[in-house]
Amino acid sequence: MITTASIDEQLAQRASLAAQQMGMTLNQALGDYLELLAGGSLRSQQWDQFEARCLASTAKLEAWHFNRDTANRR
Repeated sequence: MITTASIDEQLAQRASLAAQQMGMTLNQALGDYLELLAGGSLRSQQWDQFEARCLASTAKLEAWHFNRDTANRR
């Protein structure tokens, strides 16, 4: 959904700089805040869906085991 909001220009500039310092765009920061305000968490829902898919997977690791040396080999 695309929504238009009326925001003071200086406030938008300050908020944009703050969002950049957090490594996100103003649009992402506003989206995150609106999710928080609405009482839901899209990321939480996405994680729950991912976890459900992993648990429902029929993939088998067989004899594979994690090896830190192999994983860190460059």
